[in-house]
Amino acid sequence: MKIQVINKSKHPLPEYATKLSAGVDLRANLSEPIALEPLQRCLVPTGLYIAVPPGYEAQVRPRSGLAIKKGITVLNSPGTVDADYRGEVCVILINLSSETFVIEDGERIAQMIIASHEQAEWEPVESLDDTERGAGGFGHTGR
Repeated sequence: MKIQVINKSKHPLPEYATKLSAGVDLRANLSEPIALEPLQRCLVPTGLYIAVPPGYEAQVRPRSGLAIKKGITVLNSPGTVDADYRGEVCVILINLSSETFVIEDGERIAQMIIASHEQAEWEPVESLDDTERGAGGFGHTGR
């Protein structure tokens, strides 16, 4: 699949780290570092503009290393870049740790995955079919 991209950042285009990687790392494109205090959130630019094909979305997800080592995650995870969006891809990061985290220019801050999706056609009905689970949810099994 080809994705049109404009790279206004100072960094190379995202690449898959291995042959079987599902996502590419997104890098911060900053003129100066951002100090992200505990429980603070910020919008981090990447300098990338993409045209995702119809029927697909780009999902912006946390990097596991940043999450476990530093407590940094993507706040609206996964963030969706729709096929008709043409603005800059930015990442909403939040610091869930108890220490300040400094985001440097070029730092790998999130990963992006291209995924297919479908749009639902809503069918109004008066009742839904019965299932074993029924309306049970939010930990109803006690496990």
